[in-house]
Amino acid sequence: MKPFRKNVAIAIDGGGIRGVMVAEALSVLESYLNKPSSEIFGLATGTSTGSIIASGIGAGFSAREMVDRYVEMGDCIFSNSFRKILFPLSRYRYSDENLVYALDHNFGNLIMSDFWNKDSPIDVVLTAYDLKENRTRFIKSWKKKYASWPVKFAVQASCTVPTYFPIVANRYIDGGVGSYGNPCYVAAYEAKECLKWDLKETTLISIGTGRFPEKFDEEKIEKLPPWAWIAKSVDIFMQSAYDQQVQLVRNHYPDIDFRRFQVDLCENIPMDNVKKMDLLIEYGLEMGVEIIWDMYDNPIEEPEKVQQNK
Repeated sequence: MKPFRKNVAIAIDGGGIRGVMVAEALSVLESYLNKPSSEIFGLATGTSTGSIIASGIGAGFSAREMVDRYVEMGDCIFSNSFRKILFPLSRYRYSDENLVYALDHNFGNLIMSDFWNKDSPIDVVLTAYDLKENRTRFIKSWKKKYASWPVKFAVQASCTVPTYFPIVANRYIDGGVGSYGNPCYVAAYEAKECLKWDLKETTLISIGTGRFPEKFDEEKIEKLPPWAWIAKSVDIFMQSAYDQQVQLVRNHYPDIDFRRFQVDLCENIPMDNVKKMDLLIEYGLEMGVEIIWDMYDNPIEEPEKVQQNK
């Protein structure tokens, strides 16, 4: 068997509504280990939708609760509106009113230090990009600078994807703008340099929110109009950044038990496509089973046990 080591960390990618995949995968893991994520992980790092799940872990929510909340609130947050219909004539697709309501409903008056100042502390690290200072902020539960930040504010800052939601406090946008859409290197650094964990006793679980392995038609690609390259260039940049973080962990922290989980999507599912929720949950179940399989050198009996636990 390849059980988790003494210290276990999780890093969760951005991806909007596709975060429900991660919540479902964690639900499978919780069922199998018979314990909540808050007892499995001592460090939870997240970007964008990953910050919602990382904070949910810190707050003690079960993964099943998080799946249910994605389903319940997805339609509300990504509701059709005149802004979406008129985009790009409007500055953003969605008002942040429903997102703010959802975060307040789930995290209430929690502040970042609440994750750290409890009997079983969890180091929660969220990423957000600060336009005023032109840098990524790493919002940490143990750091005095962020101790009094409301969790709902920190998560909103991390989730505010440009063109989808208005800028937070006129300075903060999605933590995935830059190199940290996949925060696995942030988690490895935090474990080694800040928590001082022995990496030979540390497991880092890195979970993606699905990737669409698009293949370009050689005959059509050179006929693409200039504006079509904007979205494609952004996708290529982001995917390269995600992969780069994985390589950085493997190259710089070889002693850590690093396990990266990602699934290839059969179609390109935008971050606000709530109509694909059932399909995303199926992908999450697939990923959850893969996580359990990875704990076994010879996974013969595992699928039956997972099914029983579900």
